[in-house]
Amino acid sequence: MKKLVSILLTVSIAVAALAQPQQGQKHGHGRQDLEKFRAERVAFITSEVGLTAEDAQAFWPIYNKAEAEQRDLMAAEKKAYVELSKALAEGQGNVDALLDAYIKAKQANVNKHFAYTKEYKKAIGAEKTAKFFTCDEKFRREQIGKLRGPKGPGAPGKDFKPGKDFKN
Repeated sequence: MKKLVSILLTVSIAVAALAQPQQGQKHGHGRQDLEKFRAERVAFITSEVGLTAEDAQAFWPIYNKAEAEQRDLMAAEKKAYVELSKALAEGQGNVDALLDAYIKAKQANVNKHFAYTKEYKKAIGAEKTAKFFTCDEKFRREQIGKLRGPKGPGAPGKDFKPGKDFKN
């Protein structure tokens, strides 16, 4: 019964999150793909992390807020990157200042990520937060593997092992 409640809660949270209008998205098929991707991600994370109904109620609002802020930070990072690339290609502009702006944009993204890690740990504990980050990376790699097609040696995908694929 608890598992059914957890699944229903997760699906309802995913549907509610997907029902929110997304800034800057195209209408049509691309939006459907994005919604399907997000729903798959929610289901995958919920299952892999083992979120209970209570965990899901605490975790998903934080996650959704973090994702919205990360999109904004990524847009700022992309803008700084484009400006830096343009200055380098044209041989004009203050490359030093543009480089600093780009690095600051990347650092802001990392700092925000770190801040939300603390919130996740408060909501679901350190172990489930660690599981979240590892399964989120696993999901990302599986999606990249699907886009690349048939896997060759070392291609990301279902056989992702953090110890094997990430070497210091």
